Amino acid sequence: MAFAFSFSLLAFAPATAHFNVEMGVALVLLCLIFLVVVGAFIVLRRSVLAPRPAAKASDEAFRVNAENPSAFMTASMQGVIQRLREQEQELARLHQLEKERAQETERLSEAVTRNMPAGLLLVSATGTISSANPAAEKALGIRGLQYRRYAEILGGDSTLTQMLAACLRDGQTFQRDEVPHVTPAGELRKLGVTISPIYRSVRNTIVAGPLAPAEQKLTGALCLMSDLTELALLQKQMRWKENLAVLGEMSAGIAHEFKNALATISGYAQMIHNEAPSDETGECAAKIIEQTRSLSHVVTEFLRFARPMELSQEDFALAALVEQVAEEIGGAVSGISIRTEGAFVEISGDAGLLKQALLNLTRNAAEAASSNGHPGEVRITGKEEVQGGKKWQRVTVSDNGPGIATGNIDKIFVPFFTTKSTGTGLGLAVVQKIALQHGGRVEARNQTGGGAEFDLWLPLR
Repeated sequence: MAFAFSFSLLAFAPATAHFNVEMGVALVLLCLIFLVVVGAFIVLRRSVLAPRPAAKASDEAFRVNAENPSAFMTASMQGVIQRLREQEQELARLHQLEKERAQETERLSEAVTRNMPAGLLLVSATGTISSANPAAEKALGIRGLQYRRYAEILGGDSTLTQMLAACLRDGQTFQRDEVPHVTPAGELRKLGVTISPIYRSVRNTIVAGPLAPAEQKLTGALCLMSDLTELALLQKQMRWKENLAVLGEMSAGIAHEFKNALATISGYAQMIHNEAPSDETGECAAKIIEQTRSLSHVVTEFLRFARPMELSQEDFALAALVEQVAEEIGGAVSGISIRTEGAFVEISGDAGLLKQALLNLTRNAAEAASSNGHPGEVRITGKEEVQGGKKWQRVTVSDNGPGIATGNIDKIFVPFFTTKSTGTGLGLAVVQKIALQHGGRVEARNQTGGGAEFDLWLPLR
């Protein structure tokens, strides 16, 4: 077509009269330039369209699709679908990764909750325990807390129940409160409790639309607890030791002066009684002597309580010592049956002081049992137990007497506190001091069926 166009121009040139020779030469040159450009374009097009054998098929398909609109649209749709499938697979992979991360986070949270030393309770707004870890079950002494109502488990009158109810009802927060708790086995524990409400943001879109402000709705309560029983016991023992040390330093000198004055008074009264034993003066002197002896006994007991004890560490059989105590008290208090039972192991300590402590406990139990008017019974029970990772010898002295008045349980180990008309109030205080000197303790409580019960705890090596 280009060659025909150039020849037509050459043929047309001589036929035109008003064109000159220069114009004809210019046209010829233009035709030659045009032919060179067209040839170069053809060569370049061939080199671009067929550079590699691998691309021939796709280029051929593109030229075919370009020539066929339906095929081109089908190929385009297939390409879009293929890209959507690839994106869907990528989203599924990301979703699986996120799911695995969430599961790993949940497993980690469960492991932390399960192994944390503090007890954890999650209570819903309806009062149901939705989650509880083993530490909470151990602190409360109750198994299977989850999916149960806290009021039924803890009791409607317990302090912990009242605190949880106030948190769920009014949103109150309790921080580091010490709460008493009685386990189903009857053991009294002291718990450190922190309770806080749980809120969730809620939008009322029905009334105010999608742009409604978020409101805080109370959905439950979080309760953290720890068993402070052993810590409270250690603090109580430390206070006892401090009080005993201060009392001993302050009163030892005063007691010695009292004892000297009583000895002088008793000596003069004895002289008066010897001179006139039968008249009124002699009788008055005899009463003075009797009272001074009673006061001297109190001062002697007080000095024994106040002065530091020097322990002689020796290994001895506790069973033999318990049998001696039972035999002595059984012969001293009439109408009382004393029996021993359980296991008594060999311990290390001062046998004389521990015998004195057991004598005081057994004598008090026998006197209480004989005051009811029915046959008195006293039991001395031994048991080896483990508490706080340590082994203990537990000696329990129980009776079937009237028991201890509720308001006196915390006072009976205080020096000079007594409910007996002839008592000094130092017997149980001396027992507690002997137990503390051996690294143990003495506890008192009332039995369910009546009578009192004293536990002497002695550490084992």
